[in-house]
Amino acid sequence: MKSIITLVVWLLLPLATFAQIIKPVSWTYKSAKSSAKVGEIVDLQFTAAIKNGYHIYSSEVNPKIDGPLPTVIKFTPNKTYELVGKVKPISKVETKFEEVFEGDTYLMHGPAQFSQRVKILDVKPIIEGNLDYQVCTDKDGQCIPGNDDFTISGLVVTTPQATTAAVVSAPQATSVVTKPVSETVVAAMTPTSATTNAATEATQQVASVNTVTAKDPILAIDEAQKAPESSLWSFMLAAFLSGLVALLTPCVFPIIPATVSFFTNQQGGQWKALLYGAFIIGIYVLIGTVVSRFNGPAFANFVSTHWLPNLIFFATFFIFGLSFLGLFEIVLPNSIINQADARSEKGGIVGIFFMAFTLVLVSFSCTGPIVGSLLVASAGGEVLKPILGMAAFSSAFAIPFTLFAAFPQWLKNLPRSGGWLNSVKVVLGFIELALALKFLSIADQVYHWHLLDREVFLSIWIVIFALIGFYFLGKLRLPHDSETKFISVQKLLLAIATFSFVVYMIPGLWGAPLKALSGYLPPETSQDFNLHNQSTTGGRQSAGLVGSETIKYADLFHFPRGLQGFFDYKQGLAYAKKINKPVFIDFTGHGCVNCREMEARVWSDPTVMSRLQTDFVLIALYVDDKTELPEADWYTSTYDQKVKKTIGAQNADLQITKYNNNAQPHYCLVNSEGKLLVAPKNYDRDVPNFVAFLESGKAKF
Repeated sequence: MKSIITLVVWLLLPLATFAQIIKPVSWTYKSAKSSAKVGEIVDLQFTAAIKNGYHIYSSEVNPKIDGPLPTVIKFTPNKTYELVGKVKPISKVETKFEEVFEGDTYLMHGPAQFSQRVKILDVKPIIEGNLDYQVCTDKDGQCIPGNDDFTISGLVVTTPQATTAAVVSAPQATSVVTKPVSETVVAAMTPTSATTNAATEATQQVASVNTVTAKDPILAIDEAQKAPESSLWSFMLAAFLSGLVALLTPCVFPIIPATVSFFTNQQGGQWKALLYGAFIIGIYVLIGTVVSRFNGPAFANFVSTHWLPNLIFFATFFIFGLSFLGLFEIVLPNSIINQADARSEKGGIVGIFFMAFTLVLVSFSCTGPIVGSLLVASAGGEVLKPILGMAAFSSAFAIPFTLFAAFPQWLKNLPRSGGWLNSVKVVLGFIELALALKFLSIADQVYHWHLLDREVFLSIWIVIFALIGFYFLGKLRLPHDSETKFISVQKLLLAIATFSFVVYMIPGLWGAPLKALSGYLPPETSQDFNLHNQSTTGGRQSAGLVGSETIKYADLFHFPRGLQGFFDYKQGLAYAKKINKPVFIDFTGHGCVNCREMEARVWSDPTVMSRLQTDFVLIALYVDDKTELPEADWYTSTYDQKVKKTIGAQNADLQITKYNNNAQPHYCLVNSEGKLLVAPKNYDRDVPNFVAFLESGKAKF
């Protein structure tokens, strides 16, 4: 599966004619206030009027999936204002499980509204920026990307002592700017600056300002944002189970009987044990609350798209894993622990609190990695997630101390401490090392480092889990492990399960899909050797060549299933003219799920594959790629008068201006001049239909 970074999904919308530009959304942008003073904080509102049957995605993202394109509002930096906080959705957000993403997505129907707070620093603030988003159909989930510039205008700003006002510099003095969605280019562009005399003109027109609204009526907005319940519940369950696992570590389990005995041997011990458990929960919830202050949609987007947090998470998991394996212990300073322990002897409620605090500190070397992993996993844009996660974890962690105090006879059934406690810790260490690779893989894919291609990633996982299997069999001993003379049946069963998992992964080294692990593994196209696709390049361009042609951008893009072709429109047409063949153009995207489904279900069919290999020159044009071209290659589009700076922006502009379409996948059969031979084809999983499409184009050529 593609990495967590900004992997953008472009799905298609079927078209019945040669030409159709889809415009299901109109945006309005305005300040919540009509006037403000310098130094004042105002709310900017962004509203999407969405046609019935369509939806867009929230600005918050689910980090567990490589999901659809979220709504991203980018502000052009300017010294006349500063951002306060992050962009937030303020209308209803719905949670929907989407099978293609293998997880929950957060979508919004019209009118969808977002808010950003800004601090005004000048009487003539210039507030401009750009929106990236994706609009999809409710019926079949087919989508098109959208990109829009915005300028906030109509805000009257005065100095605290001023009696006259200036209006936000803008070409027109309107309090709301409305633009229909009509472009799909994703490149972030800097809007054109306002003219110098616009403020003066706007000031003269303040009395007659009119609000431009969307064509569709704006309905009443439900301010209550729906929490992603299923995602939260699954996370809380995982956190609760993690708390139970933490109890089985050698830092915690041995002290349970002594702590319970302390409470049962005194008057009112049961309520004191209950209070002890409540304090444990409160301490961990406090930790989650502190983390939640930094969480939010923008933070989640930063986590999923930037190399820095992913490398930090990789290092964190890696260090925790080594600690669990026994290389070193992560402990807090003894002075802190001793001070807390001394205060716990005072008795009363304060003493019980410091007893709980001492337990949290003493157990840190075992619980720290687990708590840290949960807090990393909670970085999904939801403020409540770290709080609820810590509440669930600590509830499980506190259960034994309250239950055993209420039912002390249960202590007789508690297993004795022993070497098995360290075994739990060691297995967790191996798993931490395996999970650490996921974060390194994200950064690797985003920045094309090629350190963790699919077979390298799988090789490391196979070794790690094989070592777990040998550890269960007693063939591997680590520091703090006690000597074992025989293997228990439980460990034997665990070894069998672990080695079965290892055997399952091995075919992936030669290209097996391993669908159960698709959420963790790098994409198949990153694999160098792929028997599954009957290719020695795993879908990569063989040496970047087609015939004797050196392929532009072959280091960035790859055809699936061993196909060879071009990634530059002009180069592909020139080669087609040279060998006198028709051209198959695939307008696609890195994260286009329907594109991948067409490649897996239709292109892979032998009747289609043979025709693509022999009858056509293939050109794949990625409309969502963010690779910036040299400035000499930039140009201003005749369609929207924007400068196209990236590969994706230029490909998307070509699709609109030349082929009058903005959906993906979009397949065009053309001659060497780029002229259509037959009507284009979109998403259609019917293999005979696709074969007929190819045959008709070949016959027309």
